[in-house]
Amino acid sequence: MGPAGIGHNRGPVIEGATWRAQCWRRARAELLGPRLPVEVVRLRVARARALGLDYKTYAGVRATTGRDLVAFLFSSNGVGVFRDGQAIAGDRADRMAKVAAARHLGCAPGLDAEKLGRRIAAVSARSLPVFGSNWAGMRDDMKGWLRAQGLPGDAVLMIGETDHERELMAAGGLAGFVTGHDYFSPRV
Repeated sequence: MGPAGIGHNRGPVIEGATWRAQCWRRARAELLGPRLPVEVVRLRVARARALGLDYKTYAGVRATTGRDLVAFLFSSNGVGVFRDGQAIAGDRADRMAKVAAARHLGCAPGLDAEKLGRRIAAVSARSLPVFGSNWAGMRDDMKGWLRAQGLPGDAVLMIGETDHERELMAAGGLAGFVTGHDYFSPRV
């Protein structure tokens, strides 16, 4: 190839653009991950169903954390209980009983965590840090709870309702957050 002519900005050569575009598309497809065998997808769909999650949510959590969910941390708000003795709405108690993962409960201040925990057959029940707690305090509290339960944070999904509960999930390094409304809504 000879010297560049008048008006040439010495930019990249345009010849072969189709080949470079093809290489780019292929590299991007490989980056997004391998295609799973249909048997693996079927197993994961069944696991999502056993956890009471839609496949998209389950696959997203699994892709983000790289591991399966082993426990759920239900908040009293996510369960829909706002005062002691209040009945658990609709079929929520039945749905929680069928979850194929350990159930834990985090209560809003003022609720009897132990009593509500027994009602949903939770492995552990505790009061959550109060609204307005500092980040370090929330982190230490959530990490301490995870250690006491022997749980890896990125294998625990939080079912809650409030932004404060979402902050607790992030502070504890939990796998993710799903609102109680979304979790307990009927699947189509």
